[in-house]
Amino acid sequence: MTAALTVRGATKRFGAVLALDAVDLEVQHGEVLAVLGDNGAGKSTLIKCISGVHRLDSGEIEIDGEPAHITSPAGARGHGIETVYQDLALFDNLVPAANFYAGREDAGPGWLPRPLRVLRRRTMADATIELLERLQVSLPDHTATVGLMSGGQRQVIAVARAAAFASKVVILDEPTAALGVRESRRVLDLILRLRAEGHAVIVISHAMDHVTEVADRAVVMRRGRKVGEEVPSPDSQERIVALIVGTSR
Repeated sequence: MTAALTVRGATKRFGAVLALDAVDLEVQHGEVLAVLGDNGAGKSTLIKCISGVHRLDSGEIEIDGEPAHITSPAGARGHGIETVYQDLALFDNLVPAANFYAGREDAGPGWLPRPLRVLRRRTMADATIELLERLQVSLPDHTATVGLMSGGQRQVIAVARAAAFASKVVILDEPTAALGVRESRRVLDLILRLRAEGHAVIVISHAMDHVTEVADRAVVMRRGRKVGEEVPSPDSQERIVALIVGTSR
């Protein structure tokens, strides 16, 4: 089976600091891959290279077995990769539909210059509601601005937005950080539904119980290198922690 995303020999330096040291990574369609490691392990640098924020100094990225030369976030999105960072990048003064289509507005007629086109607000609102219903995301009010919503609701909106436009890979950076038990549950359920729909999902998380629940595999990084891989389970947690802290043999 051809992997949705393959990374080979990913290397990145920031001056004298070797942030990524020949990292290999692979994630299949319909798989949730957890990328684990302590602060400074290189996790964020890796996903920022995949999502086009940073350029690799050397190494290769493939999408469905084809080379992908990703040099910008727009380029990553063009290859079907969407990333949700911890800050979510939502506009608090806009409703969910406007957040979904920010920068991708549906406007017409197509023969007019873009500044003269009329926004198809109803079409965008209906499409947003349809997607949220498909992903079983329940919001109390689709016309409320995002700034008035809870942390869990904001998080699922950001994840659903990524799912709406990601044809290949969804990357989630600490998706349950600072959320309560009930709100974390909503996000974890959404991740499982993304997997069921065939998305390749990469999750960065420090919450081992959440990783054990949703991830099919866990890759552990330390000091810019991939140091091991495990199938997350209650029995493997001790081995995973040992890889993270560097006490494994």
